[in-house]
Amino acid sequence: MALLVSKTQSGREYKVKDLSLADFGRLEIDLAEVEMPGLISCRTEFGPTQPLAGAKITGSLHMTIQTAVLIETLTALGAQIRWCSCNIFSTQDHAAAAIARDSAAVFAWKGETLEEYWWCTEKALNWGPDGGPDLIIDDGGDATLLVHEGVKAEEEYERSGKVPDPNETDNVEFKVVLGIIRDGLVGDPRKYRRMKERLVGVSEETTTGVKRLYQMMTNGTLLFPAININDSVTKSKFDNLYGCRHSLPDGLMRATDVMIAGKIAVVCGYGDVGKGCAAALKRAGARVIVTEADPICALQALMEGIQVLTLEDVISEADIFVTATGNKNIIMVPHMKKMKNNAIVCNIGHFDNEIDMQGLEAYPGIKRVTIKPQTDRWIFPETQNGIIVLAEGRLINLGCATGHPSFVMSCSFTNQVIAQIELWKERNTGRYEKKVYVLPKHLDEKVAALHLEKLGAKLTKLTLAQAAYINVPAEGPYKPPTYRY
Repeated sequence: MALLVSKTQSGREYKVKDLSLADFGRLEIDLAEVEMPGLISCRTEFGPTQPLAGAKITGSLHMTIQTAVLIETLTALGAQIRWCSCNIFSTQDHAAAAIARDSAAVFAWKGETLEEYWWCTEKALNWGPDGGPDLIIDDGGDATLLVHEGVKAEEEYERSGKVPDPNETDNVEFKVVLGIIRDGLVGDPRKYRRMKERLVGVSEETTTGVKRLYQMMTNGTLLFPAININDSVTKSKFDNLYGCRHSLPDGLMRATDVMIAGKIAVVCGYGDVGKGCAAALKRAGARVIVTEADPICALQALMEGIQVLTLEDVISEADIFVTATGNKNIIMVPHMKKMKNNAIVCNIGHFDNEIDMQGLEAYPGIKRVTIKPQTDRWIFPETQNGIIVLAEGRLINLGCATGHPSFVMSCSFTNQVIAQIELWKERNTGRYEKKVYVLPKHLDEKVAALHLEKLGAKLTKLTLAQAAYINVPAEGPYKPPTYRY
């Protein structure tokens, strides 16, 4: 695979689709900044003290216009940045071009192959012989995974001389990961261990990565501290719930031009993501049905007037299927074979684990017709019926559209900035062990407060007597740690 790194006139590395798109990207970044008050407030509040001075940060997170505002907030606070996307389809090429030209090292373009994707991840982690990064911002845990798998392989190589064998796994993507690590071992058998020794910590954006982090903490293999951004209220509710209300219909319309009104739409899962999707589809006029394993979530759906059934109950009737569970193996090939002609299948939940794309691709005699990028019709030989799969089973909101609105992402990304400052500030104090932490509630409330003025809100102030009556400080936090939003 011949991929070449380019350099700006100042010597900063990059690999993007087209650097000439930078002016267009800059115009959209300027627009997004107005809609991202949390990040701009971070620049105003923290910029003068440069709390991230000296920090080398690797980001593995969708390289969009909104992410560009995050990157430039981090650089405004003193950090140096190397960035890649966490999804082969989610990069907005004009955003990547603007950042590569103006702000940070970027390795991302829309439509990467898996080999290119992991090459980009390795480049974002590679700060040269000094062994950086100091910090990681991750979305889905891929950068964190590469470091951990790299360390494990180096230790085994030193112990036994064994190198990773991609043929030992059936997972197509993990084959690529093992190949990347194997190819680098002989030339530099301590690269990932130098990274481990330098890394202060990671802040993780989403469900997939958080799940991996807790698993590693539980089995004692987590190599550095981690802050779980996903379970901040201002991330989980605002990003997952409100963001999906806007971005799911956008992705469906851009990909298929479908009229949602009158359709039967099945949402698999009724967590925050599923709630947002169900609300959007219902508002657009669809008859929404939810599949759910959790009785509490099922009851919540029913109380919103949404029917709860199994996938098998509705598989041959529905027009649109949306997976939003955060789990795996939700819609499998036997399900897809039973769907009506031109049923739409898409995912907005757990990266590419929810829809059985590997089984679909391997189905004997199946025909794939690409209508346009990220919109494919898969025709079964027995019936000649086809289903329309969007973004190859990956996130529809980023693969087929432009992701969540800037204001929603401001809430999520402000958590990232605060987490990175916290990890860097406490790097020598021992406060954070090799465990997974969540930001305290007063910081969650601060993130919310930073966005209120933009919406014209004025908060009521509690009197001391009122605060004492509900047993909270008058200045907050206003809910106990046990409160469930």
